[in-house]
Amino acid sequence: MKDTSGAPVLGRTSWKRLGIVMVPTVVLAGALTVAMANGAIAASFAVSGQQFKLKADQLSGTGFVNYGVVDKHADGSPFAAAVSAFKSASITNLCQSVVTTLPVIGDVTLTIKAGGAGTPVTATDLVIDMQQLNATSAVFNNINIGQDASTLSGSAQGAVGTAGLFGQQADSATLTNITQVANSTNAGTFSLHDMSMGLSLGDHDCF
Repeated sequence: MKDTSGAPVLGRTSWKRLGIVMVPTVVLAGALTVAMANGAIAASFAVSGQQFKLKADQLSGTGFVNYGVVDKHADGSPFAAAVSAFKSASITNLCQSVVTTLPVIGDVTLTIKAGGAGTPVTATDLVIDMQQLNATSAVFNNINIGQDASTLSGSAQGAVGTAGLFGQQADSATLTNITQVANSTNAGTFSLHDMSMGLSLGDHDCF
């Protein structure tokens, strides 16, 4: 990139194309002790030991923030997670699944699908605690990368991290062809159109 005088510029615009996938794993590791000391538990409920998978064609939202936290299981044991939160969001062609191994029966998959036929899933104050997120593209508008997590604003209610730790914030975000491994999801409202929910024998995760 060059400026108007023809001199090369080390522009910041390329950073605006980076997304949730760039959150360093060292942030989560480094945040663990500090977050526990400050009581920074993200989920408002005890999280199960099971992770669930989510697949969607697109997620678009306003008021995006991203930071590391420590959640806790029902037995009180802590674990690190990355939080992605939106003030409002829409999700197209949502597939969410969790596999449970039951005595005698074996693996059983619970699957929820919604947001097809041109009517997306909508959510307000959406907070997702996750372990992994992949997307073929992620576009952010007015993103701050490396912002102190305690100063994040404009997102879901209560979506603020611990002082001194890494955070990201953007006015809006659009992610395409998403696969995600998550621990929990909180939302003020979560509206599913054309929803179907079913159980099936075996491992039939969304991806």
